[in-house]
Amino acid sequence: MSTPTLEQVNAALATVQDPEIKRPITELGMVDTVEISDTGAVTLTVLLTVSGCPLKDTITRDVTTAVEGVPGVTGVDLTLGVMSAEQRAGLQEVLRGGQAQREIQFAQPGSLTKVFAIASGKGGVGKSSITVNLALAMAKQGLSVGIVDADIYGHSVPAMLGVADVRPTQVEDLIMPVPTPSGVSVISIGMLKPRRDQVVAWRGPMLDRALVQMLSDVYWGDLDVLLLDLPPGTGDVAISLGQHLPGAEVVVVTTPQEAAAEVAERAGTMASMLHQRVVGVIENMSYLPCPHCTADGSADHRLEIFGSGGGDRVASTLSSRFGYDVPVLGRIPLDVSLREGGDAGKPIVDSDPTAIGAQELTAIAGKLSGRGRGLAGMQLGLTPSSKF
Repeated sequence: MSTPTLEQVNAALATVQDPEIKRPITELGMVDTVEISDTGAVTLTVLLTVSGCPLKDTITRDVTTAVEGVPGVTGVDLTLGVMSAEQRAGLQEVLRGGQAQREIQFAQPGSLTKVFAIASGKGGVGKSSITVNLALAMAKQGLSVGIVDADIYGHSVPAMLGVADVRPTQVEDLIMPVPTPSGVSVISIGMLKPRRDQVVAWRGPMLDRALVQMLSDVYWGDLDVLLLDLPPGTGDVAISLGQHLPGAEVVVVTTPQEAAAEVAERAGTMASMLHQRVVGVIENMSYLPCPHCTADGSADHRLEIFGSGGGDRVASTLSSRFGYDVPVLGRIPLDVSLREGGDAGKPIVDSDPTAIGAQELTAIAGKLSGRGRGLAGMQLGLTPSSKF
């Protein structure tokens, strides 16, 4: 058997992606040295971005597997090193594409990422659960998906994804989003706090800065979809989002009762005031499938514990108010496995995909990811500068 060449080994290494940055390690300058003996043994050094990289075991496995697959390789001796400050600075420049100025990539005219802000008028309607499950459902469709947990005070997305205690890797002043087993990347203010139990007590300017940091200081790469879990109501974060991401589309979450529907309308109206398009309404906790009917296989019987009609009311009111159709995207039933999945860090679309709630969430995700990026119905916020 012939001895493998350096070109063959480098080609194999080019197939290995950094699990956080999601780009080949050869592009990122992580491959330091490669030596091949006459007997086909490969000795190489790969540089981690930071000491104690949480995914070093993944990198070790992927590099070893790739090199062992090269014909003629008889063994792999891999050493993990750490980038110097100069090398990290060079990596940062590569990731920023030569742009020294921080900017929100999703606000640029050429951005192809669909941005959906998940909003609600009040808390407790399941907005975060919906955000997480929609993200995972879209990832199952083959899309590259990221989540910004913009609910600064009530950040719960990391726990729902099973990464509550994971901290992001930082390359100089550039932050890597935390990858999850589902393929969804996430960043949350909860991941940036020194301690998980630390209370965030910020007001307007600090909230705005936190949102901008999670959008501009984080290396998101090429996303197909970015979901933002907004805090409930029409406060500072919703206003900041409208200023920094005016092209974001808004999904309003409500529950069936009148009290929730009324405040949900306000959240949708706020989005329109900020020139964002409301693309639909999701009614959560819509009904409880009767356990007796489902147990004996008889006709579908729904128990409307929180009443009915809330989602339809919000959709009808917003459609009339905006002058374009705001549909009800779906109705998600009360489901014990939906709650259990959130508590355990195993969202229902992964843990119980055949459940009614999981199927409904998957259908909603398909409707959103399949939408075009036209300007119909979007307010552009333009004012004539002179008369003709």
